[in-house]
Amino acid sequence: MELKKHIKGRGAQEKIQNRFSENHYETRDDFLNYCAVQGEDSFHKQTTYIETFPKTIVNKVTSPDVGMLYSLNPYQGCEHGCVYCYARNTHEYWGYGAGLDFESKILVKKNAPELLEKKLKSKTWKAYPISLSGNTDCYQPIEKKLGITRKLLSIFLKYKHPVGIITKNALIQRDLDILSDLAKDNLVAVVLSITSLHEETRRILEPRTASIKKRLETLEKLNNAGVPTSVMMAPVIPSINSHEILPLCKEIALRGSKSVGYTIVRLNGAIGNIFTTWLENTLPDRKDKILHQIKECHNGSLNDSQFGRRMSGSGNTADHIHQMFSIARKKYFKDGFKIHLNCDLYEPYKDDQLKLF
Repeated sequence: MELKKHIKGRGAQEKIQNRFSENHYETRDDFLNYCAVQGEDSFHKQTTYIETFPKTIVNKVTSPDVGMLYSLNPYQGCEHGCVYCYARNTHEYWGYGAGLDFESKILVKKNAPELLEKKLKSKTWKAYPISLSGNTDCYQPIEKKLGITRKLLSIFLKYKHPVGIITKNALIQRDLDILSDLAKDNLVAVVLSITSLHEETRRILEPRTASIKKRLETLEKLNNAGVPTSVMMAPVIPSINSHEILPLCKEIALRGSKSVGYTIVRLNGAIGNIFTTWLENTLPDRKDKILHQIKECHNGSLNDSQFGRRMSGSGNTADHIHQMFSIARKKYFKDGFKIHLNCDLYEPYKDDQLKLF
């Protein structure tokens, strides 16, 4: 008998073979069933952290519809475990799987602050906003211990260089002192990712992220501290959180969000199978409806890779979502808001005696 058991505290419900690996291990079904009967997990849930030593840390973003030109990721893989995360596929390039490996094997770049400072001191570098968390969250749980992101922010402040942040972790409150100093010179903007107002939805969809209550509190505290903050409802998933667009926009506007953005879920690469298995284990009665509506947004497929269309979707379901956001913006964000960070204060020779001449 096939037994399925939801793995609590994780998004992905299984290990996924790395598509680039010729050899892999297969676990026998009878062993998995035995573990389930005994009330045990066949997967050891402890997260491991692996230090890496990159030679560069600032990445140029070539995708034309991402909204950033440069990104910086102090961590690869993300313990938050959001089941829909597009970044899961990137873990395969490190030799790991996009499933449970992505959220349990975290690559740590402890030399990121030194590499960033080297970049900002380069004579060829021209100031342009660098986004923290272009791939994985810079405030995921291990940041509380290592503090790499805080060190990065200190360097941005030292050189008066603009920085953007996107996160779904309330840990960012720890760095309000640095963020406030950056905000005084219009050097920082924060985007909080909030996908639902319902804690149960958050718990199964984004298992190790900050609670909705803490994220709304964070939004309010950042704005009260003078840090310009907006919200991304990303992704919108039909029949999971699509009905929350208007109430969520109302709530974040009350908390001080300057604007709201969104993307429609797309299940690229290995994520299609990961998400489908997750639905079977968590929302089996709604699985077919949800997958059907996602396909409606992407011309009959779970994914669309066409730039300019892949994140906004197409078709009736996508149009309905778009109309809901149009209404929400007119109702709750009448003034509109666009971020233009200051690139004129950048001081590349902060500690260089050449600056004296």
